[in-house]
Amino acid sequence: MAKPHGGRFITLEGIDGAGKSTHLGFIRDWLQARDIAAEFTREPGGTPLGEQIRSVLLAVDTQVSLEAETLLMFASRQQLLSSLIRPALAAGRWVVSDRFTDSTFAFQGGGRGVPMARIAQLEDWVQQGLQPDLTFLFDVPLEVASQRMAGSRQLDRFEQEKADFHQRVREAYLQRAAADQRFCILDATRSIAQLQQDIAVQLAGLAERD
Repeated sequence: MAKPHGGRFITLEGIDGAGKSTHLGFIRDWLQARDIAAEFTREPGGTPLGEQIRSVLLAVDTQVSLEAETLLMFASRQQLLSSLIRPALAAGRWVVSDRFTDSTFAFQGGGRGVPMARIAQLEDWVQQGLQPDLTFLFDVPLEVASQRMAGSRQLDRFEQEKADFHQRVREAYLQRAAADQRFCILDATRSIAQLQQDIAVQLAGLAERD
């Protein structure tokens, strides 16, 4: 699906504890300072139905098959695409999402072991060619991510997974990033100021594209 002139789709990705959510406010301020209309959302979630699905998927007492978990992710995504993302892009607005389909490839594919080809089939069906223009991948070693999450709040069902799960998630992210030029890999162990300087450069380049 082609995006009209002016509309841009940005996603933020990374393992739990990478710190990606910290930079959403900076991106919002950067866009507002340039009078760029934008919608901010998250996955799973972003719509009333999506938030209900999110509460189920992240609850520590949820018991769900790998297939059902993957399908629920795409159900939430389909609702978000139809009610927010596609209309915003069609109107020429930017969309910034905290996670998108790369998370499914990383968490359900890399982490859980769901076949990547099966996830790709769902991606094709739900997105019909729509992909982010730019994806920031906040990359950190597992020990750094664990330290950041320790004692901050009650961990959700994914955050409570063992280290080998998160390592597989990280590796899946890096493999996808190596194969697709829309990714900007950021060393998230650096200072917030350094990261935001790099983010600003990428945003400026995206704004200048035809």
